[in-house]
Amino acid sequence: MKLLRFFIYGLIGWGVEIFWTGLGSMLREDWRLAGTTYLWMLPIYGLAVFLEPLHDAIRRWHWAFRGLIWVGIIWAIEFFTGGTIALTVGTCPWDYSGKTPYEVLGLIRLDYAPAWFVLGLLFERLHDWLEQLLARLES
Repeated sequence: MKLLRFFIYGLIGWGVEIFWTGLGSMLREDWRLAGTTYLWMLPIYGLAVFLEPLHDAIRRWHWAFRGLIWVGIIWAIEFFTGGTIALTVGTCPWDYSGKTPYEVLGLIRLDYAPAWFVLGLLFERLHDWLEQLLARLES
């Protein structure tokens, strides 16, 4: 079931990213509303399956603390995976260099903290929903 959850997280991550980048197109008045993602992102979003135990450990904490933890975790994953891809193939697919004064080595954007905060808390709900759904399917 862990492999199934890995792919579910990956596919949902793709969908969220396509929606996010399409929304960015709209804000730039590009009415094509083009949303994009990278093949790299499926396994990266799929890594969320390994965050489920962390969610279980902190679920009783105040939502604000949990949100801050998710921001840090997401930045760390984004930095590590982006850096690894850049070292492997020569470039990071989501290179933020020169796009904002809030980028760090082109790998993370500090101004995305509110988005990652919300996304982390939504991940918790998704995790709980998947646990319930998969438990019903197994029985």
